[in-house]
Amino acid sequence: MVREREILVVAEHRGKELREVTLEMLRKAKQLSGQAGYRVSLAILGYGISDLVEEASWFGMDKVYYLKHRELEHYCLDCYKDALKGLIEEENPLLVLIGHTATGMDFAPSVAMSLNLPLATDCIDLELIDSGLKVTRQVYGGKVNVELQVKPHKSYIVTLRPTVFRPAEKTERKAQIVEITPRLGRPRTRFVRYVKPEIADIDISQAELIVSVGRGIGERENIKLVEELAEAIGGVLAASRPIVDSGWLPKTRQVGQSGKTVKPKLYLAIGISGSTQHVMGMKNSEFIVAINKDRNAPIFDIADVGIVSDLFEVVPALIELLKEK
Repeated sequence: MVREREILVVAEHRGKELREVTLEMLRKAKQLSGQAGYRVSLAILGYGISDLVEEASWFGMDKVYYLKHRELEHYCLDCYKDALKGLIEEENPLLVLIGHTATGMDFAPSVAMSLNLPLATDCIDLELIDSGLKVTRQVYGGKVNVELQVKPHKSYIVTLRPTVFRPAEKTERKAQIVEITPRLGRPRTRFVRYVKPEIADIDISQAELIVSVGRGIGERENIKLVEELAEAIGGVLAASRPIVDSGWLPKTRQVGQSGKTVKPKLYLAIGISGSTQHVMGMKNSEFIVAINKDRNAPIFDIADVGIVSDLFEVVPALIELLKEK
């Protein structure tokens, strides 16, 4: 009997909660599965996370592998590599998806090298084709999208950039849960403790309504005007890099390649020209409104609504309108 091939998503979790990148990869995996008829599975590595595994099983995959071992209670490169190597050798998935995150970037190359499998990193899209796998990556700081065809192989490993795909939603069908105790070698590192970063400000990556300000604001004192608009719509204030570099807003408020990646329901860009580095951090927002007096500003290329006008005329009018409501 020929075993059905599968697309395997490697879950990322922290604090006994699934990270959103896991659900984003599941959505893409299910899309690929629908086109090619493969099974979708999820691998969760950890210990003492049965509730998380149970919750994860309702997101529409066919099977959940719970790789349970005390050494996997906290992230460990060698342990992750050994556990995943054993699972991939046993199940022989066609495609393994890993988040292009701090941990994903750490263990994905080790897994690929240990199995002698091709690895495509930081992909923003991928497609299964007759001759194998085609991926899309960005080069030149995000200015150009490049499609690359991976040489035919029995299996492929791909790391996907977070926030590119919409997350999968829960379904009424529960996946089969398979608990596995993996064989692990002696790790070269050991977990000491987890130190939470000090949070001095809000996390703009979780905001649903964002009002972002750029160099078009002119002076630091004028930011109060945009902040008032953010408060009026119940959103949070963010900024492009020039504002942060000037010290007018903290680094925690920066959107872009060197700041935070956001995808709110509404992104209001005020006085932002739309450099490639900034756009990379917000282009997946559900609805984008741009206000800029330069009709040729690149931000208008991705905006759903563009207002070519002086922000010092438009913003006060918007605030007044919102106050009336």
